[in-house]
Amino acid sequence: GLKQMTDTGAIEQVVDEVIAANPKVAEQVAENPKAINALLGKVMKETKGKANPETVRNLLGEKLGLVEQA
Repeated sequence: GLKQMTDTGAIEQVVDEVIAANPKVAEQVAENPKAINALLGKVMKETKGKANPETVRNLLGEKLGLVEQA
């Protein structure tokens, strides 16, 4: 049960739900890119730590208009 979740579609669905549930934090990311960590933490909690953190960060960055260099 410790297998990492790599299904981008499933992770993306959780990312969308977390962004929708936390609009204020999502807005803060534009002013303070480090606020993305709060959303990352929520996605990891929702997926019980199984989502690939790098994939989650990339999806959050794309959806919130931040394109971070890997």
